[in-house]
Amino acid sequence: MSPTRSARQTRAMLTMLAAVALFAMMDAGLKQLSAHYPPFQVASLRGAASLPLVLVWAIATAGVRPLLRVRWSLHLLRGVLGVAMMATFVYAVSKLPLSTTYSVFFVAPLLITALSVPFLGEHVGPRRWTAIVIGLIGVLVLLRPTGEGLVSLAALAVLVAAVMYAISAITVRVLARTDSTQSMMVWLMAMIALGAGALAWPQWVPIRGEDLWIIAGVGVAGALGQYAITEAFRLGEASLIAPLEYTALVWGVMFDLAFWGVLPDAITWIGAAIIVVSGLYLIRRERVHVEAEHP
Repeated sequence: MSPTRSARQTRAMLTMLAAVALFAMMDAGLKQLSAHYPPFQVASLRGAASLPLVLVWAIATAGVRPLLRVRWSLHLLRGVLGVAMMATFVYAVSKLPLSTTYSVFFVAPLLITALSVPFLGEHVGPRRWTAIVIGLIGVLVLLRPTGEGLVSLAALAVLVAAVMYAISAITVRVLARTDSTQSMMVWLMAMIALGAGALAWPQWVPIRGEDLWIIAGVGVAGALGQYAITEAFRLGEASLIAPLEYTALVWGVMFDLAFWGVLPDAITWIGAAIIVVSGLYLIRRERVHVEAEHP
């Protein structure tokens, strides 16, 4: 690897680590807000708080025209998926520790690979299917039978959020063929803000003054995190950058301990480890598959 390429990869990795940290801060803010506001309202506030920053960045970097010349049907679908994902994720973090929520949500990359077969016509070999199945077993470990039953509504909400995220990621891969990154970011934030806001309106809770700084922090962290993750994947190889998403679990544990005084139990660590290892193996096999196709 040349010095220039090595420097780019290092910068990409550091940027990805920053993106994960920013998203973890945003999620901690969402968890704080979820104690006082309904899930759809929190989802709407997340979109509305980030939208001005994302819009300014989009216009400054690409202008207005790429924001208007888009495939509206797919953007609308992605907006619906985004509203569902944010609302279910917010509900989950209101009931579960961040670390547990992240552990279950880590199944999303496995789902993206599985869904790429029917939706994108991609080929997934037996080794990658095995990794997907093992990862799903890890989810079952996390949702282990207890005296309270097999699963909780909050855990199911995380799974729904992961499925919505995976389908949304598939739509991004389709949209990226014709639409700009700026348009995808702007319209997702706008549709989450408006769509979730409309659903939250009948039970809208007046916003407390002391929560304004948390809402602002969620908006800034979300916007900067989105920019950082986009920049990371622009600079570095996906197979090198993607595994760093799992560092979110470290932030989740630290925030859980610092703000809510909880730590994952042994079974949660085991389930999370199974999912993470499966995801890392899947990423490795993806790299081997790409190198085989493009030697």
